[in-house]
Amino acid sequence: MRRKSFSARTLDANAMKSFAHPLRLRLYDLLDEHGPSTATRLAGLVGQNTGATSYHLRELARHGMIEIAEGMGRGKEKYWRVTPGGFSYGEPSEADPEAAGAVEYLLDELVRQRGEELSRWREESPTAPEEWVAASVFGRRSLRLTVAETARMRDEVFAVLERYRAVSDGRPPEAPEDLGRVIVHFDVLPVGAGRPAPDDDD
Repeated sequence: MRRKSFSARTLDANAMKSFAHPLRLRLYDLLDEHGPSTATRLAGLVGQNTGATSYHLRELARHGMIEIAEGMGRGKEKYWRVTPGGFSYGEPSEADPEAAGAVEYLLDELVRQRGEELSRWREESPTAPEEWVAASVFGRRSLRLTVAETARMRDEVFAVLERYRAVSDGRPPEAPEDLGRVIVHFDVLPVGAGRPAPDDDD
């Protein structure tokens, strides 16, 4: 069954296979977290030579993951940034096991990354500005819903996220001082789907 995409851009099999590379994922994450940067600066952050980072940045750009940040840099200096708009993983064909393996790798990496981000915020929150702590939230809800209700809830939440993503993508470089990078983790996991709920006294 094809999953619904909540992005204007869905990665095809070739893009997913190219993206499922540890260094490319790291470079993408650094650009996403810290904003536009050069191959030289990124090379220092990941412990690689500039030739290697330049190659992997071009591969990311070839599949539309990143793009040149126009108006930045001097002379031939080239700044890269994450392509606005986000992306979704496509559905690989059963006839393409390499693409299926790439999706598994990317999803496992996503789960690992989310765990790290949550742990980091737990460590940083005691010393973070009070207003940012007040604006943040840890939340978990267990709901009893039908398939249709679950899909409708998912669509409504993603509609809100898309609205704020448009605000984020449309921000000018001269951002206000109180701007911060906000990570939203949202998962709908039908645990025990199709099975009756246990009795309260079980």
